[in-house]
Amino acid sequence: MDPPRVIKTHLPFQLVPAGFWENNCKTIYVARNAKDTLVSFYYFHHMDMNSPEPGPWDGFIHKFMDGELQWGSWYDHVKGYWEEREKRNILYIFYEDMKENPQDEVDRIMRYLDLSLSDDVISHIVELTSFKNMKANPMANYTFVPKIVFDQSNYSFMRKGHSTPVNFH
Repeated sequence: MDPPRVIKTHLPFQLVPAGFWENNCKTIYVARNAKDTLVSFYYFHHMDMNSPEPGPWDGFIHKFMDGELQWGSWYDHVKGYWEEREKRNILYIFYEDMKENPQDEVDRIMRYLDLSLSDDVISHIVELTSFKNMKANPMANYTFVPKIVFDQSNYSFMRKGHSTPVNFH
């Protein structure tokens, strides 16, 4: 494909092909706090028919903390990109910042991508990428994926979009 191209991945830094970094590709890394990632991943495992059964919550927490789930350690993942962000072409942003002030984060991304967009276009992007609109969008909420692959009959892929208190007892 001709540039620009977009690639979405969950690969940890060390598994991204060297050619990607050698070509100075722009990377936007979105980090989310550990607790919310843990909760989200737990529910994801209930829906993803290709993931192993998550087991009980208490056991899942320990697997997450010990890096024994898909993609390995959350800590190593976010730290790997954090440590390389200034050496590589990485814009490191936080999910929580995107929720708190989406306009500012869209502006940051726009500047990083060397784009100049009108305020109306930026406002439209903010609107289209709101949790409410993405939850209703089959391309974002994965409702187009067959149930045999991704079963959302008990939980939806996009559940709440914000922190939820969790009872760890």
